[in-house]
Amino acid sequence: MRRQRLSTWRRGNLRKAGWGPKPRRRSELGLIFVGVIVVAAAELLASFGVQSQTAAGTLSLPHHLVELAVALPAFGIVVNAVNRRLAPDADPVILPIALVLNGLGFVMIQRIGDANARPGAQLEWSVLGVVLYSMTLLTVRRSRDLERYRYLLAAAAFVLLLSPLMPKIGENINGARLWVHVGTQLSFQPVELAKILLVIFFASYFVEKRELLMIPTRRVGNRLFTDLRAFGPVAVAGAASLLIILAEHDIGFSLILFVVFLVLLWVATGRWSYVIAGLVVFGGATLLASHLLGQVDGRIAVWLDPWKYYSSSGYFAGQQPVQGELAFARGGLWGSGLGLGIAATGALPIAYADFIFAVFGEEIGLVGTAALVAGYLLIVGAGLRAAIRARSDFARLLAVGLTGTFGFQTLFIMAGVLRLLPLTGVTLPFVSYGGSSLVANYILVALVMRISDEGNGPAAALAAPVRR
Repeated sequence: MRRQRLSTWRRGNLRKAGWGPKPRRRSELGLIFVGVIVVAAAELLASFGVQSQTAAGTLSLPHHLVELAVALPAFGIVVNAVNRRLAPDADPVILPIALVLNGLGFVMIQRIGDANARPGAQLEWSVLGVVLYSMTLLTVRRSRDLERYRYLLAAAAFVLLLSPLMPKIGENINGARLWVHVGTQLSFQPVELAKILLVIFFASYFVEKRELLMIPTRRVGNRLFTDLRAFGPVAVAGAASLLIILAEHDIGFSLILFVVFLVLLWVATGRWSYVIAGLVVFGGATLLASHLLGQVDGRIAVWLDPWKYYSSSGYFAGQQPVQGELAFARGGLWGSGLGLGIAATGALPIAYADFIFAVFGEEIGLVGTAALVAGYLLIVGAGLRAAIRARSDFARLLAVGLTGTFGFQTLFIMAGVLRLLPLTGVTLPFVSYGGSSLVANYILVALVMRISDEGNGPAAALAAPVRR
C-alpha cells in the first residue's frame, strides 16, 4: 500500500511538471479530430446543397476548402496544447463538443448568408473566445481564488449590467436595450459576462452563509425560523440584477438568473421550502409583469396562439414561431439535407439568431437535432461530474451554477423554438450568431475545466481513501 501511494505521488508530480502520460488529453485530441471531420463534412454538404439550388451544371468544391482543411486541425491542436499545459486532468469531453457546436454554428451561419450575420465576424469572435478561454485557465490557477474577490466581481457585474442603460454607449435593438457599442463597428452584450460574475458571487456567498441559511436560529414564539438577515446582501444583489435586466427589456436573462439562483440556494441548503417560496414569488412576478410589461404579455400571447398574431409586429409577432414549427415539420425524421432547406433562405426571419435551431431541424431532421441535444447534455453531464468531484464546497457550488446557467439557457431557447415554453430570446450557446455569447461561453467552459482539472488531479487522487 505504501509503494502504491509512492508511485501515485511520483506520477502526480511528473504530470504537474508537464511530463508523463496524459490519457485524458490524448482522448481529447482524438475527439477533436473526429469533430474536425464532422464540421468539414457539414461544410461540404452545405456548400453542395446551396450550389445545387442556385447553380446549374456540376458541383464544385468550396473555394476555401484548403484553408478549412488546414485551419480546423491547427485550431484543435492549439487548444489541446493549451489544455495539456494548463488543465492536464480536466474532462476530455467538454471542449471537443463545444468546438463541434461552434463549428456547426459557423457552417449554418455561412449557409444562411444573411447580410446581418457575417461568417468572418463569427470566426473572429471564435478565435477571441479561444484566446480568452486560454487566458482564463492561465489566470485562474485555483478556483478558490475567485472566492476572495466576490464583492469586487459583484460590483463589476453591476457595472456591466448598467452600461447598456448609459447614454451614448447603450444601444436599443428590437426593443431591448442590451447592447453597448464601441466605435462604429464593435458592439456586445455585457449581460453575458455579468451572469458569470453573478454566479461566482452567489456561489461564494451561499457557501459562507450556508449554516445560517440551513439552521433555524431566530425564535418567534415557541418556534424557530431561519434568520432572514442572512439573505440581505445576496437578496439585494439578486433583486437589483433582475430589476436592471427587466429595465433593459430582457426577460430571457432575468429568467436564467432567477432559476440559477434557486438552484444554487437549494444545492447549498437542501431545503425545498426555499424552492417553493421562490416559485410562488416567480408566479406572482410573472403575473405582475404580464400586466406591466408588453414584452411578457406579447410573448405569452404568441406562445398560446402564434397563428392569431402571424401578421403582427413587435412583441406580438407570430411569424417566427409559426415558420419555426413549419421548418421542423418539413425536416421530418432525417431532414431535407444541409443547404437544401427553405427556412434559411428567407422563409424564417432572422434565422441566424434565436431560431437557428429550427433551421437545423429542417435540414438535419429529428435525428440530427437529437444529436445536437445529446451534445449539450454531455457538456451538462460533464459539468455536474466536475461538481461532484470538486475539492471544495465553493468549487462544487460554482460548477453547479455555471453548468446550470449553460444548461438552462440551452433549454429555454430550444423549448421556446419548439413552443414548449414562451420564447425568451436568448441565444443557443456556441451555435447562434453573436460574439458576446460565444466569448462568454468559452470563459464559462474554462472555469468548469479548471474545477474538473482540480477534481481529477494528483492531489485529489492522493486525498482519496485507499481501498484495502
